[in-house]
Amino acid sequence: MGVVELRQMQVVVAVAEAGGFSAAGRRLRLVQSAVSATVRAVERELGAPLFDRTTHRVVPTAAGEAFVAAARMALSAVDQVHTAVDAARGVLRGQVTLGVMQGLLGGLPRAIGAMRRAHPGVVVRLRQAPADEIVDAVREGTIDLAVVALTGRRRGLVSVELVRDRMVALVGPSSNLPDTAVSLSELARNPFVDFVPGWAVRQAVDRAFRAAGVERAAVFETNDILTAAELVRADLGVTIVPSALAAGFPDLPTVAIARHAPTWTAGVVHRRDRLVPAATALLEHLEGWGGRAP
Repeated sequence: MGVVELRQMQVVVAVAEAGGFSAAGRRLRLVQSAVSATVRAVERELGAPLFDRTTHRVVPTAAGEAFVAAARMALSAVDQVHTAVDAARGVLRGQVTLGVMQGLLGGLPRAIGAMRRAHPGVVVRLRQAPADEIVDAVREGTIDLAVVALTGRRRGLVSVELVRDRMVALVGPSSNLPDTAVSLSELARNPFVDFVPGWAVRQAVDRAFRAAGVERAAVFETNDILTAAELVRADLGVTIVPSALAAGFPDLPTVAIARHAPTWTAGVVHRRDRLVPAATALLEHLEGWGGRAP
């Protein structure tokens, strides 16, 4: 039996992660035919198909899943070898993948920029997706660190709090609500822009209204903070968001919530096993950003 090369492992892993040959080619800057040829060569070498190919998608077989898991470990070991040599030379290099929950980018580019200035040899890949998808990717090892809302303990993961934020009402430009503070009862008299069930913001708002014994009528539900802001900007309703997110819409008035104001916590999660040096360095910069976050 011959030897499967590291580059071939990278190609197979990219196909599995991207879900197709064309997408993997774009990621690796290879033409699709080269990606397909590489996968076929590995399949011939191993004597087993690695992917089920259909018209619409490419899915790893059982052998493919086993290969991808082992290949990730091998590629990670190679990265650690290079990292160890660079560390001995006093140079930090490598790649770190940062997952970010939708709507939570905020001031993160400042932290990433500071990281890049301090360690220009480190490449930071950013992936934005729903929180559950991001956390699953951390468990699988395809994402090193994830910035998400902290809604409780996550099995097998370490959580580092960055921001604990008191939430505020975001209201339209023609709102008749008080400028200083507003109660949940007053907010409930207005059309309400809610986030979809399962979102951390929605969970915090639901808890606050239950604690206050107040019911609201959600006229709109969205899974996008920009859409929520547009609906409020058009005076179609009010919403409640963390003040750090409200700061991203300076044209919209924000009003403090007088009683039962919900709170929202964001932080970094990562696996319990040791982080690679590049991920550790990024975590330090994220912790600094958390301390300065609005």
